Amino acid sequence: MAEKEIMLGNAAIARGAWEAGVKVSAAYPGTPSTEISENLVKYPDVYAEWSPNEKVAAEVAIGASMAGTRAMVSMKHVGLNVASDPLYSVSYIGVNAGLLFCVADDPGLYSSQNEQDTRLIGRSSHVPVLEPSDSQEALEFTRLAFELSEKYDTPVILRTTTRLGHSQGTVELNDRAVPEDKPYERNMAKNVMMPGPAKGRHLIVEEREKRMAEDAADFSINRIEAGDDSIGFITSGIAYQYVKEVFPNASVLKLGLVYPLPEKLIRKFASSVKRLIIFEELEPFIEDYVKSLGIKCEGKDLFTIQGEYSANMLRSTLLNEDVNCVGANIPNRPPILCPGCPHRSTFYVLKKLNIHASGDIGCYTLGAVDPLNVVDTTVCMGASISMLHGMEKAKGREFIKNWVAVIGDSTFMHTGINSLENMAYNRSSATVMILDNSTTGMTGHQDHAATGKTLDGTVVPAISLYKICKAMNIEHVVEVDAFDTAKLERVIKEETARDELSVIIVCAPCALLKGQKFPYKVKAIPEKCKKCGMCLKPGCPAIKKKEDGSIEIDDTLCNGCGLCVQLCHFGALEKYEV
Repeated sequence: MAEKEIMLGNAAIARGAWEAGVKVSAAYPGTPSTEISENLVKYPDVYAEWSPNEKVAAEVAIGASMAGTRAMVSMKHVGLNVASDPLYSVSYIGVNAGLLFCVADDPGLYSSQNEQDTRLIGRSSHVPVLEPSDSQEALEFTRLAFELSEKYDTPVILRTTTRLGHSQGTVELNDRAVPEDKPYERNMAKNVMMPGPAKGRHLIVEEREKRMAEDAADFSINRIEAGDDSIGFITSGIAYQYVKEVFPNASVLKLGLVYPLPEKLIRKFASSVKRLIIFEELEPFIEDYVKSLGIKCEGKDLFTIQGEYSANMLRSTLLNEDVNCVGANIPNRPPILCPGCPHRSTFYVLKKLNIHASGDIGCYTLGAVDPLNVVDTTVCMGASISMLHGMEKAKGREFIKNWVAVIGDSTFMHTGINSLENMAYNRSSATVMILDNSTTGMTGHQDHAATGKTLDGTVVPAISLYKICKAMNIEHVVEVDAFDTAKLERVIKEETARDELSVIIVCAPCALLKGQKFPYKVKAIPEKCKKCGMCLKPGCPAIKKKEDGSIEIDDTLCNGCGLCVQLCHFGALEKYEV
């Protein structure tokens, strides 16, 4: 009997890649895809890395595939935007050995700035898209993706979602089966995407896509589950589980290959049911295709285009059951910077100085909310720097005198370097603040090129953020301790007053970083408290206001950073050793 194990969907994808004989994996951490690489690196005979960004990661995997070994790249949905440049071209090129793009969408915006649908990018780039519906299929579809990639000479996208990647299920394990490496053969007409060869390859891609759509009717991952013909559902991915839970006896066409779609199979199924409903999260991707075939169906006229679907949504919409689709009535708990977070002191000083921040993607995005309210903009990785540059060029130096760009160390290494390079090249006079907390904090403390450790924990020389900035001929680059608020305030005043580009690197490790030790905590001395509220301004969750207006410290939360001690002018807060 085969061995079985309960696995997260992301862990099952990693297992499937290992079983399929993958030798090279590259990724940039991004919830909800991060655990794929963190699990894959544990397997023997696989090289797995954190790359600086998703574009680089995709190109590493493409190179490995072209050299003749199976390879994969993992990212979240917005990461595919960064990797789209190589994706669209490698679609024309095809593969040598199997090549997989594993992309995790985020319906419901649990940790993302938008809800884009990766199926649309698959269609636009002419790359087939597989979508598993549980952990077992996550493993199986990952293995299948490499077979299809090599059979049809195409990269393949494995599309997952937050719910699938972070849910557990029973998985049947198999041994690793490593195919022989493909020999590398020089082929300019196939591998060099200049206009001439690209025109020829485009025709090949069109024929490949038609052939795959024809074959898809016979793929085992696309199947009709015949049942009550009064209602039929076309569905895929995690949405399939909700259909089976609420309508166990209904007829279902379950699609595992969601692009290209199997026209013959869809027509066959549609003709077998009296009422046809398309149940899919996010965009009406399948629905639009079905309607384009002239088939009557229902979909987004019943269900929202926004957010995550559920079984309760089906019950309330189709069965008219009185169910609570929005969850229990519990107090709202908005995200907040952790106790001891170095970003809190930085934003406190910026707010004190009435300075606006062009923001970026990371924990520090929370500087936009109460009580700090410093971050004015957040668009995408690296945009804080480029946008501040654009503001200056649009409105002049006077406009951005009370602005800075804030970006984390990992995000700076991702795409901030290029943005700062543009500032230096095009003579900006703005101030950039790199908030260096020595990790990729928001996605769970992954290392990057400036931390000095690789994905497998190997210690390597850390790239210096200071030296990168100096190499761009930026004269004014200052490093300052995040918790030295007096010096930080002085430095910010000095650098924002300059009429030339400057960089402030604000340094202090993430409070939750593994191995981070806190020798102090803070205690309140009630008899000295003047109830002025200064210590409450940074919004530390360890500080609580009592009914009489005085404060108390929750020592189970306090990390002893001492920011509140610096703000109290009456000695009512005191650090002590633990």
